[in-house]
Amino acid sequence: MTDLRLRRSVLYMPGSNQRALEKAKTLPADALILDLEDAVGPDSKELAREQVCAAVRSRAYGDRELIIRVNAPQTPWGEADLKAAIEAGPDAILMPKVSSSAVLENIADRLEALDAPAHIRVWAMIETPAAILNIQAIAAARRNPGTRLACFVLGTNDLAKDTWTQIVPGRAPMMPWLMMALAAARAEGLTILDGVFNDFADVEGLREECHQARILGFDGKTLIHPNQVEPANAAFAPTEAEVEIARNVIAAFERPENAKRGAIQISGRMYERQHIGMARRAVAWAEAIAARGR
Repeated sequence: MTDLRLRRSVLYMPGSNQRALEKAKTLPADALILDLEDAVGPDSKELAREQVCAAVRSRAYGDRELIIRVNAPQTPWGEADLKAAIEAGPDAILMPKVSSSAVLENIADRLEALDAPAHIRVWAMIETPAAILNIQAIAAARRNPGTRLACFVLGTNDLAKDTWTQIVPGRAPMMPWLMMALAAARAEGLTILDGVFNDFADVEGLREECHQARILGFDGKTLIHPNQVEPANAAFAPTEAEVEIARNVIAAFERPENAKRGAIQISGRMYERQHIGMARRAVAWAEAIAARGR
């Protein structure tokens, strides 16, 4: 089972935009991806690196999880990004274009060589056709503690670009890839985040895609605009009705008369013992959200 750290809303913030970095301190996002890669032009890479690392070192973002997305190792900025990110000490470093387990093994070697603090995790962008074809092996890299792998982040725009797939309502062309990545993540106990919704003015469309991602099993959604945060938080939270049912299931199985029963009936529906774990997870998520206060 994945950990229960809330990642309902994970907002990309361009590292070259100091105003955006400041605004992020007030947003109700669970996590922030401070971006040195796609959102930053070549002429602004060094400025973005300096600003992002200063932001992380400031420790001024409260309980928001901070992730630095670095440029790929083979780019002119990749090595300097990685060194600077390690020195800044974010919660995680997001690696782009992870298309094989070898990428994560190489990053593990670099983290060790650079004496990276133990708390820094590695998140992997799953955004290429090769990544989808190699997804099981990429997820299995988590078995090597040195990789520090904790999370998959779907890069649906890059997947669409490389496959010529159109992004349409319902995302039918991408559904096999989304579910392959999700199954691999769950098999290895990884968190997995859905890709971005591009039309930030279409609030209803965002809600629908967040709802789809939740029922598919994703932990949360990556976002590109502050206005997308609250709809994502709402979509990835259990409803009051779901929590009530979960509590009823837990209570019912805890009754002495049900101690040895494999299945019981509650309000006309059958529940098996495997539902206890699902119910406890729903309650734990609700309690974590309540404790967060947003």
